[in-house]
Amino acid sequence: MSQTLEERARSRRLPGATPEVALDVAAIRDAYRRWSSFYDVVFGAVSSVARKRAAALVNQLPGRNVLEVGVGTGLALPRYTSDKRIVGIDLSADMLALARRRVADLGLRNVDGLLEMDAEATEFADGQFDIAVAMFVASVVPNPRRLLAELRRVVRPGGKILFANHFAAEGGPRWWVERAMAPASRRLGWHPDFAVKALFEPEEIAGIATSPMPPFGIFTLVRLRN
Repeated sequence: MSQTLEERARSRRLPGATPEVALDVAAIRDAYRRWSSFYDVVFGAVSSVARKRAAALVNQLPGRNVLEVGVGTGLALPRYTSDKRIVGIDLSADMLALARRRVADLGLRNVDGLLEMDAEATEFADGQFDIAVAMFVASVVPNPRRLLAELRRVVRPGGKILFANHFAAEGGPRWWVERAMAPASRRLGWHPDFAVKALFEPEEIAGIATSPMPPFGIFTLVRLRN
């Protein structure tokens, strides 16, 4: 008997790598189809400082070829300097349509492509990029560690991988709120209870650099050398 999308996604998950409520390709596309028309107003405002800081760090790093994973509606695209050549990917055709409109309206000539693609299994060559930046994506994909492995593949040795993401609190009132929101993950299109250990193996955590970002440290900027 053929598997459903959800069953295939569940079978691909790595042990201990995701929160308890599974997301799959269909759920993600459906969520961001709903979000696309008002994403910039709602989430764009909340995440604006984190997005600005991630793009600023990309601009400071050596290397020309940049992959932005989960480019969404293209909110970060105007923030890259003209010497960076940007390729953006996203799973949502609705979000990409808005990103392409933004590129055209702003005349962003350093954006080389906006492609509908699965971040866990891209079509890029090994070592094709100097930098990969994933903004608010790790808590969305079905297999975060598979996402990290794919970014390690497409970024050249010595290149940089950046994540700007929400990571669940380890205790306190925010932890309770995130746990209470977790059953709505499929509707939201992301995991409120997403922990850093869902993305990194325990031995990898010591080797990453992190910076909390506004508002209230909800988002974290993570940097690692490939």
